[in-house]
Amino acid sequence: MAVLAVGTPVAYATLGDEASSASQPAAAVRGKAYIETRLYFGTERPDGGPDVTDQQFLAFVDEEVTPRFPNGLTIQDGRGQWRDSHGVIERERSYELTLLYPASEARVRDAQIERIRNAYEKEYAQDSVARVEERTTADF
Repeated sequence: MAVLAVGTPVAYATLGDEASSASQPAAAVRGKAYIETRLYFGTERPDGGPDVTDQQFLAFVDEEVTPRFPNGLTIQDGRGQWRDSHGVIERERSYELTLLYPASEARVRDAQIERIRNAYEKEYAQDSVARVEERTTADF
């Protein structure tokens, strides 16, 4: 499943010559190394069953996600689209789940995230749960 994000902010930068940029002090980097994982959950069932409701999704988060990531997470409502195996563009309501954890925990967290993805795919007859990761810094 691929998801289209609407209204995503865009950043612009101006590149100067090296001499002028070298004289500028470097911005202080705050925080520690973290991984940001975003999971995209569709709500329509390919088997024709009823769509996953908000109540069902939040119960899934309580049962499968929160025990593995009790320090916090973010859920956003979304609208996604993807091309199915027959070339048809499918559109559906979706959820974006953001997890942030220390980079030092990446190996352990990887297995936990895969269990979350597999559980959702199985419980709600989904073809996939998309996963996107980025290295970042975070300061709390």
